[in-house]
Amino acid sequence: MPLALLALAVGAFGIGTTEFVIMGLLPEIAADYGVTIPTAGLLVTGYALGVVLGAPLLTVLGNKVSRKRMLMLLMGLFVLGNVLSAVAPSFGLMLTGRVVASLAHGSFFGIGSVVAAELVAPDKKAGAIATMFTGLTVANIVGVPLGTFIGQAVGWRTTFAIVAALGVVGLFGIARLVPATPRPAGARLRRELTAFRNPQVLLAMAMTVLGFGGVFAAITYIAPMMTEVAGYSEGAVTWLLVLFGVGMFLGNLIGGRYADRALMPLLYVTLGGLATVLALFTVFAHQKVLAAIAILLVGALGFATVPPLQKRVLDQAHGAPTLASAVNIGAFNLGNALAAWLGGLVIASGFGYTSPNWVGAVLAAAALGLAFWSAALERRAPAASASPAETAAGADSAARIPVHH
Repeated sequence: MPLALLALAVGAFGIGTTEFVIMGLLPEIAADYGVTIPTAGLLVTGYALGVVLGAPLLTVLGNKVSRKRMLMLLMGLFVLGNVLSAVAPSFGLMLTGRVVASLAHGSFFGIGSVVAAELVAPDKKAGAIATMFTGLTVANIVGVPLGTFIGQAVGWRTTFAIVAALGVVGLFGIARLVPATPRPAGARLRRELTAFRNPQVLLAMAMTVLGFGGVFAAITYIAPMMTEVAGYSEGAVTWLLVLFGVGMFLGNLIGGRYADRALMPLLYVTLGGLATVLALFTVFAHQKVLAAIAILLVGALGFATVPPLQKRVLDQAHGAPTLASAVNIGAFNLGNALAAWLGGLVIASGFGYTSPNWVGAVLAAAALGLAFWSAALERRAPAASASPAETAAGADSAARIPVHH
């Protein structure tokens, strides 16, 4: 794999840490600002909605500069948002800092996915994308648990200050390791928008929203669920997040390995398994060992869907992948926002801290239904997913992409 993928993974590590560390610190932040746990959950929802907004907006603006420069600008915005979160004197400003940091998220992974895929041979694209996302999964094994421990020990503000420093490291890594490239040839908003005429692109994004939303329904409220229901101590949340991160890491490896070989069968297995585990998690959450196993499986099955769904969008978007790729990252976070909101709603309605697991199970099952529908449409009209003009544009684009072995 090209060394540039390491730089993308470093940036992904910083972004993954700030996205997920909030889960383990919700009780501390809620207590500090004097708000309820469901209200503190708005920090998850706000971040996710910021990704949804920032992904298409900043990707369109990024068409005016080279991809490397845009990635550097995005990391600078990420640093700014985390500094604001670290010093915010009120909950409103804390939420603002989260949104500012989140604006960089979707475009970074969207543009980064395109860059990663262009650096390798066509049959290794999913593996390259998975390599970049390894930074996100490693963040959940190292960055998130460590950030949770630091936040509980010396204060959550210190955690966000460290995350800002990680962003600076990511910025310098991109500047040093990602090769300089000219502004993408033929990058026009109208051309990028043509990808959304393909119903398979829209179905893949809908699967993204519902599938990964199922993961966030459970994980957003993992700290109160484990301490209040499973009976774990507050300190145990740290290693439970490590377990979730290990699951994400393994799932990313599985998704990257098999998405190039059997993309749709992989989605059937992972989405079906995710729906089942989330439904069982409602019961498992009352027993420590079973709860830990469920957390590992939710991470593995949930993140195994990321490389195949991202690759499916890139494949179906043909010659205009950049905006579609970024919007799909936004779709992951739209699912996160929807699930975090629904999870908080059922908790606030008195159904208990395990009730978000049922929300997640329903969302994952709906994503599985869309996967079968997408495959059925593809079997009926295998050539309908691309117009002749789009196919020609894709061939022309492929002819210009340098392949490095």
